[in-house]
Amino acid sequence: MAEEKKKVKAPKLADPVASSIDVASQEMIARSHELGVETIFDRALTMKPCAIGVQGTCCKNCSMGPCRLPLPKAGIEGEDTRKGLCGATANTIAARNFIRMIAGGAAAHSDHGRGVAEVFLAVAKKETDVYKIKDEEKLLAVAGHLGVATTVEVDGEELDRDIDEIALETAEVALNEWGKPEGELLYAKRAPKARYELWKKQGVIPRNIDREIVEIMHRTHMGVDQDYKNLIKQGTRAAIADGWGGSMLATDLQDILFGTPYPVQSEANLGVMKEDHVNLVIHGHEPILSEMIVAVAQKQEMIDYAKKKGAAGIQLSGICCTANEMLQRHGIPLCGTFLQQELAIITGACDAMVVDIQCIMQNIANVAACFHTKVITTHRIAQIEQDNVIHIEFDEHHAVEDAERIVKMAIDNFANRKAEVMIPQHKAPIVAGFGVESTEYHLGGSFRGTYYTLNDNIINGRIRGVAGVVGCNNARTKHNHDHITVVKELIKNDVLVLTTGCNAIACAMEGLLTPEAAAVHCGAGLAEVCETVGIPPVLHLGSCVDNSRILLAATEVVKAGGLGNDISEWPVAGSAPEWMSEKAISIGHYFVVSGVYTVVGVTFPTSGAPVFNNYICKEFEDIYGGMWDFEPDPVKHAHMMIAHIDKKRKELGIDKARERVMMDFASRQAL
Repeated sequence: MAEEKKKVKAPKLADPVASSIDVASQEMIARSHELGVETIFDRALTMKPCAIGVQGTCCKNCSMGPCRLPLPKAGIEGEDTRKGLCGATANTIAARNFIRMIAGGAAAHSDHGRGVAEVFLAVAKKETDVYKIKDEEKLLAVAGHLGVATTVEVDGEELDRDIDEIALETAEVALNEWGKPEGELLYAKRAPKARYELWKKQGVIPRNIDREIVEIMHRTHMGVDQDYKNLIKQGTRAAIADGWGGSMLATDLQDILFGTPYPVQSEANLGVMKEDHVNLVIHGHEPILSEMIVAVAQKQEMIDYAKKKGAAGIQLSGICCTANEMLQRHGIPLCGTFLQQELAIITGACDAMVVDIQCIMQNIANVAACFHTKVITTHRIAQIEQDNVIHIEFDEHHAVEDAERIVKMAIDNFANRKAEVMIPQHKAPIVAGFGVESTEYHLGGSFRGTYYTLNDNIINGRIRGVAGVVGCNNARTKHNHDHITVVKELIKNDVLVLTTGCNAIACAMEGLLTPEAAAVHCGAGLAEVCETVGIPPVLHLGSCVDNSRILLAATEVVKAGGLGNDISEWPVAGSAPEWMSEKAISIGHYFVVSGVYTVVGVTFPTSGAPVFNNYICKEFEDIYGGMWDFEPDPVKHAHMMIAHIDKKRKELGIDKARERVMMDFASRQAL
């Protein structure tokens, strides 16, 4: 008798509507099922997270493990007796894991910054003529922060130094911040004086960027640091080295080289792709490559070459933070967030996806194999093992040649489309490119740029407070749902939102990055301010390294006066509703120790160690004025931030709205 054939279970497929709030993404998920192409949304159904790992209490730092310390079903009552083989407690294990995440995130952002600094040095040394210094004013400002003199005394007269000399010294000093043998992080003094003094008192000012990351790896080796308070102190040094060091230097040097962003108009979502154009999607985080591709793709000879191959032109678009970099300086449209990278290929219209570093899913190569799309890796530290991936290592000394090769490869591939093109017809208009400088201009004009206007409207109650809402997407929660719910709840309650990264792209897709959105979504006070000043209620400040812009904007608020002497004193809160990356932990921690109450969603990687969790989620506020908090429900999440903002308003004595009065000349002079 023949053996009965076992029935093969059909793979679980994601429900498009349950997977994303974005209609374009829903359409592409449905199409992936029709074509039999697996995406991250399907894998999220079949692969469940480790319940112990998600709590932060699984240690695999030596080969005696992994040692898994689950919480007892009833939780912890009394003494916590859980231990690994070596005796490491749940608090030690959770703290080690947490600061290793900080190390990973800080390394990613800071190595990005190092790459920019190396290109900047090459420019200063005249080793490349492709990149130029585009913002000399920003160069002079950065030189000052790094202790580089911008003037020289000659025969008793103070003269301006040669700009090339300033650039070279600035580049050398900046690059030295990654590995100098002594001293402290120079940018630490850019924080408010009270914050710098607090860091000094706590002993957490970084020595240099690399040293703090390396020391985390040493301390978390088996049998080294076993005190959760001492461990998190080192995590704090590394996080400050990221936010006030590597990331801030990356942002500043990119502005000098590529131009400081000012508001630009564009569009967002998969609908920005064009069927009759060569679609070149750039994905990753570094603008060194994308700046050249933008320049090359706009050359008339390249457009003519595309037309010769049967296309109407070249359509550039971006995913993740490279998207934000291209958007804020050139108005290049946003194709999508982290979770949409596979979906862009499934349109059948993506002729090439060019990637550099961070947040690149290896599965894009598998998806591309089902279509004609060429996946091109460009960075020496980020290659993909699949045979169908092309590697063109980008070299700043041959930047134009490399960019031309990549763009031509995309154009040549236009004729090879093998699947029916299906581009979702969904996109939203946006205004992006805000920064410390442009916001100052918007608030005060050309001749009296100031943050006092913002402070005044916080004091009088039209703006309740400010929130930084940032971070990735996470396939463990509905795509963009938590991002948008948190942001809409905040602006409805008169909280001005500053955004970066994939949250910024999600808000763009939802139509929240236009001044007109204020009248639809905001409370009366914030709507009035947005209408008067002409800004959106959600300000796009750039990529994930550009979270440093939020830190500096917060510092400018302190300098403007009337809202305390430190970041921790004025009504501000932070949020990462759909975080997934180690970078998010480093970002969150440098906000916390800068004095910002910071809430995360989805999950929190210290929940399995109640004592350590309590330390960073409660006791930290007494030490740093900021603390972590966790709430997966996005509405509750937003109202926890609002409650903190209201608490700070009360402490400042501005919890009651101030009456509006007509200002005569004498009162204006006094002000």
